[in-house]
Amino acid sequence: MPVIVVTDSSARLPDAMIAEWGIRVVPLHILVDGNDLRDGVDQTPADLYQRQVTTAGASPTELSAVYREALSDSRGDGVVAVHISNELSSTLGAAQHAAREFDGAVRVVDSKSAAMGTGFVALAAARAARDGGDLSTVAAQAEATVPRVHAFLVVQRLENLRRSGRIGAAASWLGTALALKPLLRIDDGKLVLAQRVRTTSKATVAMVEHVLAAVGEQRAALAVHHVDNPAGAAEVAATLAAALPGCGPAVVTDLGPVLGVHLGPGAVGVVLATEPADDSVVSEPRSVR
Repeated sequence: MPVIVVTDSSARLPDAMIAEWGIRVVPLHILVDGNDLRDGVDQTPADLYQRQVTTAGASPTELSAVYREALSDSRGDGVVAVHISNELSSTLGAAQHAAREFDGAVRVVDSKSAAMGTGFVALAAARAARDGGDLSTVAAQAEATVPRVHAFLVVQRLENLRRSGRIGAAASWLGTALALKPLLRIDDGKLVLAQRVRTTSKATVAMVEHVLAAVGEQRAALAVHHVDNPAGAAEVAATLAAALPGCGPAVVTDLGPVLGVHLGPGAVGVVLATEPADDSVVSEPRSVR
């Protein structure tokens, strides 16, 4: 049996991709009014983003149970577990703890990203597994994909990130910059400031420009995410489709409650994973209109 890939619910992989590639997903947690809800399993309140909500990563026990089942289903060929950045969640540490009981048969990979940034790494691993790669080969493919993933984000307000403590190196200017619509990016697993912008529209244009620069003359897989802002995500996806015709359509999904409660309503983000350099093609120059 092929090596099996496991990820967590923050990866925001569409159900069709999960089924197609046989990826196992461990739910993270949303804590609402004393209730522990499993992301993607339990129904969340319609007014979730108007409540005081916290989140929690998967526990070692939960991860161990999924790893054990996946390892059994692989007939001992192994498991590659790709999880949300260690800088953004406790899940990776729990995964490393859980993996110790499997004597090297479970390899844990820090995606150093979130949302489809994690998802793209998991997909790369799953493709390698389907191609017949052994455990080391599949884990190496996942690790090689990590530096080719880039993520950018425009939020409507920074208060949610301030409360959660996930703003990273941008924290020093939070006190005076709450009126701004900053462009953020994930850098080595941390959420940091990419550019200060005065309006949402200008921040969105800046985000697209950063995406085009990151893609360059390569091909890339694209994903557009949002928090209660499908219209904003659709507009960004359409802009990218026009500017990057060689990349194919972006996957468009909501960010889900685990990420959404930290970012707040209205957020829109783009994640991309460039193809390896030897697979790249030269295409027409790109511009934002």
